[in-house]
Amino acid sequence: MDGRTRARLTTGIAGLDVVLHGGLLPGGIYIVQGPPGAGKTILSNQICFNHIAGGGAAAFFTLLAENHARMMDNMRAMSFFDEEQIPDRMVYQSAFAELRDEGLDGLLRLLRREIQRRRTTLLVIDGLVSVHAIAAGDQEFKTFVHSLQELALATDCTMLLTTNDSRSVSPERTMVDGLIALTAGECGWEATSDLQVWKFRGSAYVRGRHSYKITDDGIQVHPRIEAILAVPSCSDGVQGERVKSGVGNLDALLDGGLPACSTTMLTGPSGVGKTTLGLHFLAKSSSEEPGLLFGFHETPARTKLKGTTFGLPLEELEQRGQLVILWQTPQSDLVDAHAERLLAAVKARGVKRLFIDGLTAFRRAITDPTRAESFFAALLNELRVLGVTTLFTLELPDILSTKAHVPIADVSSLAENIFLMRFIESPTKLHRVCSVMKVRDSSFDSSSHEFTVTGAGWTLDPGPFRMDVSRIDGDAGILLGRGD
Repeated sequence: MDGRTRARLTTGIAGLDVVLHGGLLPGGIYIVQGPPGAGKTILSNQICFNHIAGGGAAAFFTLLAENHARMMDNMRAMSFFDEEQIPDRMVYQSAFAELRDEGLDGLLRLLRREIQRRRTTLLVIDGLVSVHAIAAGDQEFKTFVHSLQELALATDCTMLLTTNDSRSVSPERTMVDGLIALTAGECGWEATSDLQVWKFRGSAYVRGRHSYKITDDGIQVHPRIEAILAVPSCSDGVQGERVKSGVGNLDALLDGGLPACSTTMLTGPSGVGKTTLGLHFLAKSSSEEPGLLFGFHETPARTKLKGTTFGLPLEELEQRGQLVILWQTPQSDLVDAHAERLLAAVKARGVKRLFIDGLTAFRRAITDPTRAESFFAALLNELRVLGVTTLFTLELPDILSTKAHVPIADVSSLAENIFLMRFIESPTKLHRVCSVMKVRDSSFDSSSHEFTVTGAGWTLDPGPFRMDVSRIDGDAGILLGRGD
């Protein structure tokens, strides 16, 4: 029996169970480590109440001088807290007096008695630092942990030990079955919280840091997308077919349309028409090709109004269930939570046409910029294998620049097709020009074409764009590369 097929004690926290490949191993001892305020007490309480909701019995022993009733008052604000289960299925008890008066042996006697009497299957010892303080030395502390291991195995009771101790080498770290570390930090003005499993005997787990947040529902863990999707969830989607862009003359440049299950970057300055082209693409949504707009700029109401302005039936498609509009701001959630929401909507509705309006804004939700390329590569690759044809916008900072500096190094890992839209100024007019720079495994017209954005929508001139570039100031060439 391998680590994935062994029986598990689920934590009831979806993201954490993903990281742990299903949950904790029954009868194991696990340390939950972190600084004050990181959420150790919330996490352990949450696991307890999730456990009793599944039919188990839990006990929470505090070793700190603070009365555990005060801690319970704080837990009442959490939706998972169910006071009706106390004390039958969930018991709180202070063991501070036993530890102070009878030492480690007295604490062990209390734990053994209560586990056997209540047939406890999940036990929390909150405040392991108090055991450190009273132990005569490392050897006595190791003996205590060893006795806990024997008790856990004999009673098949899983144990969680919370501690503030962050030493890289300590007796309990070498002896327990697992270590879950919570870290609170800062990124500029924003607070960040990361969870990392440092050790997990008997099973593989998702290594590295994972973001979490504390809400009224408790702790929510969001595993790193690039870690859990390092290998796509299924085989590639349908290849060789064409998907209409929503603009007839543009499809003519693309040998009939966009390659199915591909990703297309619409890049250009603000106001050039990227979003409008994306809305034309979504206007082709149907029962056979459901669409999804995942946007970071305009609200659903403004998006549908914009569609009406251009004669695009977005509101009708939404009413028929053929189009879904999801809007959020980058700061409204963690970047992995945004990705989870996107993938959940795609799978739930069988989405085939996806328009991500604002990859630049999406990128701002990533607190660690070094993640950007691997995050988006994993996300977009998963969309490909799910059979989704994706368009996304990437904004360029200079409105009239003829050089396109893309702020991502490995563009090829993100976009199989690239459309560059530019403003080009002549002495009498500001022209909108579109160039198809790349299409996956396909022939295409690479000429620049002028397009307009009017009440009729996004319209492409079928003829190549011609202008005397000698009358334009600056460099008229195109450079696609990484920005500063």
